[in-house]
Amino acid sequence: MRTRTRTRSNTVVTGLGAALVALLVLAGCTGAPAGERQGAAASAASAPAPVQSSASGAGAGGGFEGPRPQDQNLLAWTGDPNDAGHVTAQSAAGVGGRITLVRIVLREPITWSNVWLGLAGIDPNAQLSNCRLGVYSEGGALLGTTPDISSQLMTDAIAKPLALEKPFTAAPGTYFIALLLNGSWATNALTLKSTGAGISVNAGLTPPKLRYSTILTGQTSLPSQVDLTAQSVSTINTGWASQWYAVS
Repeated sequence: MRTRTRTRSNTVVTGLGAALVALLVLAGCTGAPAGERQGAAASAASAPAPVQSSASGAGAGGGFEGPRPQDQNLLAWTGDPNDAGHVTAQSAAGVGGRITLVRIVLREPITWSNVWLGLAGIDPNAQLSNCRLGVYSEGGALLGTTPDISSQLMTDAIAKPLALEKPFTAAPGTYFIALLLNGSWATNALTLKSTGAGISVNAGLTPPKLRYSTILTGQTSLPSQVDLTAQSVSTINTGWASQWYAVS
């Protein structure tokens, strides 16, 4: 009710100001005495200025917009890490040698140096090798990769930055973070942070635009080019929940 009343007041004030200006112009055109013209000008000048409606101010882009990566000294993320509470566990037979892809959209240009991974749990008896993270373009070209991160998956179950071998400049657009695991580990020991949205994360999407998918098998390194139209959800639908990643 306050907003509607204020809007009416703005209309009345604006109309009054316009009427006074018109009176001033008319007085000048009809040759009114100087005293009358000065009086009309003074009245117009003393009219209160229109007050901006609170409703219009709310649409000016202000207000709280939710957590942003920059709030945590990051450049981008697949989602607020506060929401990454689910633990992803999968067998070595299920994901070993497969490339798991998670789509991320950049809204501004950045220099991409690290991929942050949420490591939820470790298996001290795991035998890991040829494990990597990488970044693919929307066209399937490999833009950057880490060295073997096997040792980093054996210690410190925290969110950690994993450095690319060579940083690259990334323009706004769509990218795919690739995870490759190889070796043996206990299914419920080596775990990653994720949203838990394994199947529903791809609602309304088809390859090559899937937000979460796997591609290829039997890989020991990340190939320089992949065919994203071959994205698969068969492993995703077995419970390989979508991992949380960030960029710095």
